[in-house]
Amino acid sequence: MNRRRFIKQSTAGVAGLLAAPTIIPSHLWSSSQATLPSNKVNMGFIGVGGMGTGHVRTFLGFEDIHVRAVCDVRKEHRDRAKGLVDTQYGNEECATYNDFRKLLARDDIDAVVLALPDQWHVLIGQEAARQGKAMYYEKPMSFTVEEAQAMRSTVKRYGSIFQFGTQQRSDPRFRFAVELARNGYLGDLKRVIVGSASYTEVPEQPEEAIPDGLDYDMWLGPSPDLPYTTLRCSRNWTLIRDHSLGCLGSAWGIHHIDIAQWTMDADESGPISVEARGSIPTTGLYDTFQYFESEHLYANGATVLHIDHTHAKKRFPQFVNPGSSMGILWEGSEGWVYVSRGYLGASSDRILRTKIGPNEIKLPESNNHRRNFIDAVRTGTDPICPVGPGVKSEIVCQQADIAIRMGQRLEWDNDTETFINNPIANSMLSSPMRGPWKLS
Repeated sequence: MNRRRFIKQSTAGVAGLLAAPTIIPSHLWSSSQATLPSNKVNMGFIGVGGMGTGHVRTFLGFEDIHVRAVCDVRKEHRDRAKGLVDTQYGNEECATYNDFRKLLARDDIDAVVLALPDQWHVLIGQEAARQGKAMYYEKPMSFTVEEAQAMRSTVKRYGSIFQFGTQQRSDPRFRFAVELARNGYLGDLKRVIVGSASYTEVPEQPEEAIPDGLDYDMWLGPSPDLPYTTLRCSRNWTLIRDHSLGCLGSAWGIHHIDIAQWTMDADESGPISVEARGSIPTTGLYDTFQYFESEHLYANGATVLHIDHTHAKKRFPQFVNPGSSMGILWEGSEGWVYVSRGYLGASSDRILRTKIGPNEIKLPESNNHRRNFIDAVRTGTDPICPVGPGVKSEIVCQQADIAIRMGQRLEWDNDTETFINNPIANSMLSSPMRGPWKLS
């Protein structure tokens, strides 16, 4: 285990309880035939930084939604988002909040978009479910396996509509590649190679004054009480282990791992073992794995190799292409196919010309992840990536992180979602939270 992580965890306490406001029963999603009582889906946005503002802009393009409120711990972010909404509607009615609980307590909001640092995902997601909100939930699923399991339990308890933000399931190229593999057009599937991001390290950052308009204590939430630096509170928090798994997970890996899981028909299952190695800079602010390689074995004998794209390009020529080196390579006994965002290549034109027949395996079709979510809210049906598959994909990323830190091969029980005969590894499936925040 990483020395820096050990020290930080040992100083973090667990206390208090996230207060649950009175539950407002929702009839909107009680059956597959349920529909909204009006012709608009009333929406709120929690976390409107770079990614969150992008969501606001896109959802505003749908005529059957109405944005009612935005929430962010940084005033400039919520003011910017409010300006976009008010300009769209020609009024000043969009409400702004610093505290997510106030937005979620509103009974005139049907659905929310959550785009937050990893440490906040489950706590706010659980509250959204309790308040009867449908949610578009940005990746990753959670900070730990325990949190992912808690989120799944809460979503199922309240029957929430839940769309995980792994939008590649709504990309025709990725869907086509998975269908090729599952229908045998590559022959026997041997391996899926995932190329994720890596990063350039930065020095330790000096403590800075907390800027006006930022509720830094709320930004930290359940994370340890850490000194403020600008880089910590920019998108670079994804590379800091107190907030994220880094490139193995939310900084890219979860997107491609989700597609690998889809390939293995493992939405309710996963690998049976993992063996991994990686490196972390010895100094500097970033302390997630910079370079890594993890191999996950599935019960069907196929493997998923998850590797940073820097080394993927050196080992596999397909990752050097006109598209992106952060992609996925499917290897079969009769050919290969490679996909990244905006690019599709294969070992032969025959594979690329394949037409999936009506009696073959056809995956659910979505060509717009956000639109798919709104349609699910309106009809009371599951979107293309509900909570169950999201949790299983998250577990694969968490397995890799723990296996690298343990430095040994680990066996996994998919039924109990625990490592087999390894209490030390199992102790790493959870992490303490700073009070007053607590899973519920």
